[in-house]
Amino acid sequence: MAEQTLITLTDAQLAFGHHALLDHANFSIQEGERIGLIGRNGAGKSSLLRVLDGRIQADDGEVARLSSLRAITVEQEPMLDETLSIFDNLVGNFMEQEDWSRPARANAMLDQLGLDGSVMAVDLSGGTRKRVALARAFLQEPDLLLLDEPTNHLDFEGILWLENTIKQSRCACVIITHDRRFLDAVTTRIVELDRGMLHSFPGNFSQWQTQKAAWLEAEKLHNDRFDKFLAQEEVWIRKGVEARRTRNEGRVKRLEALRRERAARRERVGNVNFAIDSGERSGKLVAELKNIHQQFGDKVVIDDYSTTIMRGDRIGLIGPNGAGKTTLLKIILGELQPTSGEVRLGTNLRIAYFDQMREQLDENAPLTDVINPGSEWIEIGNTRKHVMSYLEDFLFSPARAQSPVSSLSGGERARLLLARLFARPANVLVMDEPTNDLDIETLELLEQLLQEFDGTVLLVSHDRSFLDNVITQTIAYEGNGHWHDYVGGYDDWIMQRGGETKAIRSTSESKGGINSKTTEKNNTNVSSSKNGGISSSKNEGISSVNSGTGEAGKEDFATSGSVNASRKSPNKSKLSSWEARELAEIPDKIASMEKRQQELTEQLSDPELYSGGNDRAQAINDELAQIEEELLALFERWEILEAKGK
Repeated sequence: MAEQTLITLTDAQLAFGHHALLDHANFSIQEGERIGLIGRNGAGKSSLLRVLDGRIQADDGEVARLSSLRAITVEQEPMLDETLSIFDNLVGNFMEQEDWSRPARANAMLDQLGLDGSVMAVDLSGGTRKRVALARAFLQEPDLLLLDEPTNHLDFEGILWLENTIKQSRCACVIITHDRRFLDAVTTRIVELDRGMLHSFPGNFSQWQTQKAAWLEAEKLHNDRFDKFLAQEEVWIRKGVEARRTRNEGRVKRLEALRRERAARRERVGNVNFAIDSGERSGKLVAELKNIHQQFGDKVVIDDYSTTIMRGDRIGLIGPNGAGKTTLLKIILGELQPTSGEVRLGTNLRIAYFDQMREQLDENAPLTDVINPGSEWIEIGNTRKHVMSYLEDFLFSPARAQSPVSSLSGGERARLLLARLFARPANVLVMDEPTNDLDIETLELLEQLLQEFDGTVLLVSHDRSFLDNVITQTIAYEGNGHWHDYVGGYDDWIMQRGGETKAIRSTSESKGGINSKTTEKNNTNVSSSKNGGISSSKNEGISSVNSGTGEAGKEDFATSGSVNASRKSPNKSKLSSWEARELAEIPDKIASMEKRQQELTEQLSDPELYSGGNDRAQAINDELAQIEEELLALFERWEILEAKGK
């Protein structure tokens, strides 16, 4: 039986002012397909969702919907009835709709999510609100689900839950997201909104990337040929006399048509022009934490954690919402004094901070004042640049640069924060969820910049691809206030923890309960630590740290004990402290895995194993194969680290 078409757009047009979001666009959605809708910030993706669900009408063209279509939209910032509990928000008006099984399905969904249905919606954090809104949408079993940035505010556990739920659902989906790994996991088709047109590519995001490169090359070749032919015709018409003498009216009309076609062509929007001045280098040591303990009331956020961060480290902090990632960041930066333990900061730290809550922005200020209040010029490296020109590098037109912050979209706010972040010299970049609201092209450019940055990067993100492409070390939450250091990015952490589901479950177990508003955000709003010389301004978004009090020219302040001992002979070992710790742990890991390997091999030799069928034997063989693969990786890593340390 052929799949039904749920919605068809034919020659659709939509514009705001003189900016065409849909320009004679054609599009259709078949039942059961999962579409990833991508495009630059401001291209009109969210507006297209509103056209699809009927909240706004297209200016022209036809939008045809299946008469019985049930479509549900989950916005970027979903609305819940704050006078009701989570459970009541989920079940809604099920009696009016005669959906008698919905309460039972809602309870099953709550168990799946680990949420307490009696908690009032008004007390929920952003991540929990998003999960409740998504769960509510799935419980209504629509024909079409429209999701606008569904992974924003979700932690890894929430993202995996959403991936699995979408794949198990029978409804069609149109999903706007910047999360490339999420797109790879769930989509069956990619549709790109580019210059008012909708271009469809079968497959997931990775397949689209391959096809898009060929498509862009073909578009460029076509445009080059067109422009060359038009130039030849313009030369002919300028001869004038010959054109009139030959009375070739058809050729003249064709030229007029060519001119109209060229005038209507919309060029691709340029990319953001990222550049950062890392300024004067920091000392070798950026921060040292010893036996840090942090708790708020009875809640232990960090329990006996120690680490050392060196210049040039690119570190990702990962863990579920409410685990304490932002709290740990503030302790590392000296902005929060821990309950107990010692924090030592290095010298000459110039810290730039990207805030996930976007709290640094003055809503009434024009964009130019946000970048450099009181001056029209800024210094980027050794180059003096006008603030309007600098904003154009971040795709803000001169007219837009005079607009207040309140008029910006989420993506534009993110770009503005990045523009201000990079407008001042910094040798330590602290980025708290920088990927939210950025389009994919800007995201990839930011990745490249951070890879090339010669300072230190501290990053909090739930974008798995972004983490893998940027960080070289990971600090992971492992429940009950325990944090652990790993070498490598997200995938390396997953491998060392024995698989994605197991790793993510370990971060969530023992955390307990749902995340209320009175978690990290309010708990960490504490004045500066006892470490001297630290000044931090939320409004400026940049901190200057000058904690060196010893002789001029010393790279690090005087420290005691193991830190000095480990730094006295830097040429004796090329291993970082993280790598040395990893190397020391590898033999125990190998021994544990080989013991498990022996146990499984003995089980396979037991005849009783096969009496009830082959399922159990197959599961053991699968586990053995995984252990062999992980052992091989560990032995290779052991060899690499030992060679490096010689």
